[in-house]
This record gives sequence, structure tokens and C-alpha cells, in this order.
Amino acid sequence: MKIAERTEEAGYRRVRQSLSGLESFIQRQVWPARLALVAAGMAIAILLCAIFFRYGLKLYANWHQTRLLQQAGSMLQHGRFTEATQTARELVAQHPDSLPGLYVLAEAAEKQNLEEAISWREQIARLRPKDPDSQLSLVSAALRFGKLDLARKALDQIPANDRDRAAFHVVAGWLASAEGNFAEQEEQFAAAVKKEPKNDLYQFNLAALQIHSSDAQKKTNARENLGRLSKLVPYRTSAVLSLLNDAVGRNDLSAADNFAQQLQMSQEVTFGDYLLCLNFYRKLDEKKFRLLLERVKPFAAKNPSDLASLIEWMNRNELTEEVVKWIEKLPAEKLNAPPAAVAVADTYAKAKNWTRLKRWTRKGMWGESDYLRLAYQAIAIRQSREDAPKEFDKRWGTAEQSTNDRPERELVLARLASKWDLEKESERLWHRVAENPSLRREALDALRRLYRGNNDTGKLYDALQRLHESSPNEAPITADLARLGLNLERNIERSHALAKEAYDRAPNEVNCAVTYAFSLYRLSRSPEALAIIQGLPADQLRDPHAAVYTALMLANSSQIGAAKDYVDAADHGIYPEEKTVLEEARTKISSGSAAPSPASSPVPAQSSPKPASTPQPIL
Repeated sequence: MKIAERTEEAGYRRVRQSLSGLESFIQRQVWPARLALVAAGMAIAILLCAIFFRYGLKLYANWHQTRLLQQAGSMLQHGRFTEATQTARELVAQHPDSLPGLYVLAEAAEKQNLEEAISWREQIARLRPKDPDSQLSLVSAALRFGKLDLARKALDQIPANDRDRAAFHVVAGWLASAEGNFAEQEEQFAAAVKKEPKNDLYQFNLAALQIHSSDAQKKTNARENLGRLSKLVPYRTSAVLSLLNDAVGRNDLSAADNFAQQLQMSQEVTFGDYLLCLNFYRKLDEKKFRLLLERVKPFAAKNPSDLASLIEWMNRNELTEEVVKWIEKLPAEKLNAPPAAVAVADTYAKAKNWTRLKRWTRKGMWGESDYLRLAYQAIAIRQSREDAPKEFDKRWGTAEQSTNDRPERELVLARLASKWDLEKESERLWHRVAENPSLRREALDALRRLYRGNNDTGKLYDALQRLHESSPNEAPITADLARLGLNLERNIERSHALAKEAYDRAPNEVNCAVTYAFSLYRLSRSPEALAIIQGLPADQLRDPHAAVYTALMLANSSQIGAAKDYVDAADHGIYPEEKTVLEEARTKISSGSAAPSPASSPVPAQSSPKPASTPQPIL
């Protein structure tokens, strides 16, 4: 029994040992698996957390961005521009390429007339380089703040296939206007109307321009359109103003009286509109003019700006003596500060009352306009004492120094210098003004007049070249540059190319046609040159400058009688470089007089096969 029990007990022991080993084996196998499962679970949990965190942040960021945009848009809509700008700046700081945020910043800046609108429009155009509207918005912003070079660059970047749109033509037209190229402005506005003929704004832009046209049909169409637009509230006052100006210019006093009454009844009438009515009534009826002037004077005296405007208007209209009497009756406090103080100084200068002008400008501070006080004082010294150049230089020099880096001041002072024939001073100032793109055209035109008046053809050529660079599509300027280059023998090959370019652009413009004919003559293509001359109306060729080249072409073709006729027409008022051309024509006439003239058309055609434009002064 004991043996059996021991055997059984030994069996149980082996079983327990086996089970214990199995349990140990199972534990050794299961725990790593558990650990792996736990690790995998934790990794999945971390991954899910990371995913949820990442997308949660993105969702929050999107929500926050949308919220900021909504706030900024609402602020912009309600005219809270400063708050809209701050909110949009916060958005753009987090998302620099946020187009909606940049749009809010650009529009808020434009609403406040801030130049930073340009930088926001530039960023939008950079992010959307193929979007023509973004580029056009940049051009418009640049034009608003006088950045003509930037505007031209942005406009040139618009692809050719996006240029046949009304919006493009309108913006291009305003750029041409800013550059002083009114022919191209009209061309662009007409193209916009052609694309969208029912757009009243485009119709008004074109009509307001063409009411001044020399083309009778264009003027008639413009009057009809402006008459229609004067019945529409958004255009009523501006249309009536244009029609009144036109009626006064045509001396149609009955129509002008009607428009003047409409204008005075308008709720949008300005003080400047009253001055326009004064222009009209002065032509219509002296009694009515005097009544209106006396009614306007006390009204003007209430506002310094209106007072200055009325004084300036009276000075322009030869009423200076009356101004002198009137300002003596006005309280000093209404006159002592600009702009009225400046207008009073101009009155004394126009009246040539140098003693009063020196007394008026001797003391007092004119604030931002104090440089004009010094300038008028210098003019008074120069005009009253010829032996005081040092005093003049001292005061004028101080005035000029006050305009440094202030283009608007430089412009005013340059105009004043030109008005009083201060050639050295005006030339220096106009060169400075020409550095500003928005003022460049006026400056270069002034330099052109100055150099032409002095017959300084070398500087004149340089001024014309700069004008052509700033307004390359303006045919008359191109023709003037080409003709002067041919006469001075400067850049001959380019001058020939410019002559053709001007003619291709405006073949019916007499200056362009005559210049190209002269170019062809110099290239030994005389028959072609003569054909162009013969296609022009004879009355336009009677202009002394055109007659010079006409005489040469006719003399070269042995049409001696006709050539002599044009020599007589060109004998007075021509430029020094044209006298050489005229002498060449006279030489040909003298050498051809001994021989009979060949049978040919004796004179240029009496009328052009195409409608010709009004001749512009050459150079």
C-alpha cells in the first residue's frame, strides 16, 4: 500500500511539475504578446490623438480664419475701415498669402485714400499673375497715387488675349489721360463703349471727352449723349457742366442760359460751378453778370478756399483792379492766411504794384505756403530793383529749398517761375518736377515750350525724346521728334523709323504726314513723298511749318509755281532748323526756273480722301 501511495504521490508531483512548467512556458509566451498588444494599442491611441489634434487645430484655424474674414468684411461694409484693417492684418500675419485678407486690406486702404493700397494690390497681382482683373486693379491703384511707371508696367503685363475687354480699355484710357495722351484716351474710351454700348458710365466718359473734339459728328453725338445722361441722377450735374462749357465755347447763349439755370438748381452745385456760370453770364449779359458777381462775393468770403478761387478767377478775367479795391474792404483775418494770402499776392503782382507786394510778403507766416511768400517777395524785388540780383537769389533760393522732396510744392513754384519768365529758375524746377511720374508730362511740356522759345534745339530734342518715352503711342510727339532728328541729323536711322511709325498711327494728321513725306524725301523716295503731300488738304498745308516741306517736295518735282506759293506761306514764323530746309527749296526753285516744268499736278489736292484731323502746331 505504501509503495502504491508513494507511486501515486510521485505521479501527482510529476503532474504538478508538468503543469507548473506548462504555466511557466505559457507565461513566457503570453507576456510579450500582451506587451506587443499594449504597445500597439498605445501607438494607435497616440496616432489617433495626433490625427485628431492635427485636424482639430486645422479645423480651429479654418474656423478662426473664417471668423476673422467675416468680421473684417462686416467692418469694411459698415465703414469701420481702421478696425477692418487691423483684423485683416491679423489674418495676413498668420496667413501671408490669404487672398481674402489682402482684398480687405486693399479695399480699406483705397476707401481711406491711403497709398499702401498699391502694395496690397501688388501682392494680390503676384498671387494671381494670370488674372487680368487683379492686374487692372493694380493699375487703377497706381494711377490714383500717381505711380504712372508702375501702372504702365502692370498694364503691359496683361496678356494680349485679355486686352479686348471694356475694363481694360477704360483703365488704359485713364492711363493715357494721366500721361497727357488724349488721342489715345479717346481711342480707348471709344473701344470700351463699343464693347459695352449700354454702359452709361462708359458713354459719359467718351461724351465728356468728345464734346471738345474738332470732329463735327463726334461733337454732335457727344451733345446727344450728354443730353440723355443729364436726365439720369448719377450724371446730371457733370453732364450739364460739360454742355454748359460747350455752349459757352460756341457762343450759343440761349442754350448756355438754360444749362446755367439747371446747374444752379442742382443740389450738387459747387462753388466752382458758380464760377462757370460767371464765365457764361459775362458773355451773355453784363448786368446779369454783375448781379451774380455781387451775390457770389459775400458767399465766397465765408470760406478761405472759395475766396481764393474767386480772386484767382477775377484775376484771370482781367478784373484785377476790381480785386484790389475789394480786398481793401475785407477784414484782414480773412486774407492773412493761405490760400487767400497767396491769391492776394498774385493780385498785387498782376497789378504790378511791387511796393504793395513787398509789404504784403514782408512778414507773416503762411504755414505750408510760406515758400510762396518768399517767392513773391523775390519777384517783387526783381521787378522793382534791377540792381538787386543777390537779394532775389537769396529769397528765391530759400523758397526753392523749401520745396525739396515735395513734388506738389515744386510744381506750384515751377508754374510761378514760368509765369514770370524766370527762365533759369523754371528750367531747374521743371527738371526736378519731371522726376515725378504723375507730373512728368506737364514738366516736359513746359521744358519743350521753354527750349522752343529759346530755339535751343539740342535741349528741345532731348525733351521731345523724354516725351516720346513717356507717351510712345502719341503720334504728334513721335512726328515732332522724328522731324527734329532729321533736321539736326541726330539718330538718323531711328528718326526715319519714328516718322513712319507716326504716319502709320495717324496718316490724316498733317504733322505726321508731312514728317513722313520729308523722311521719304531724305531717303530718295521723292515720288512717294509727293504723293503723300498731294493727298493732304491744301488749307492745312498753308501752315508755315507744313508749307516749308510742301515747298521742298513741289520744287523737287519741278512744280515751280506751286512751290513759290508755299515758300511765300512759309516765309514767316518758322523755326531756325526749318530755314535751312526752306533755303534748299529756294535753291531748287532757282535752278528749276530756267527749265520748263514737266506736266504734273500743279498743287496738292484740295481735299483729302479721308477725313483729316485738325492740324496741331508742329513742335
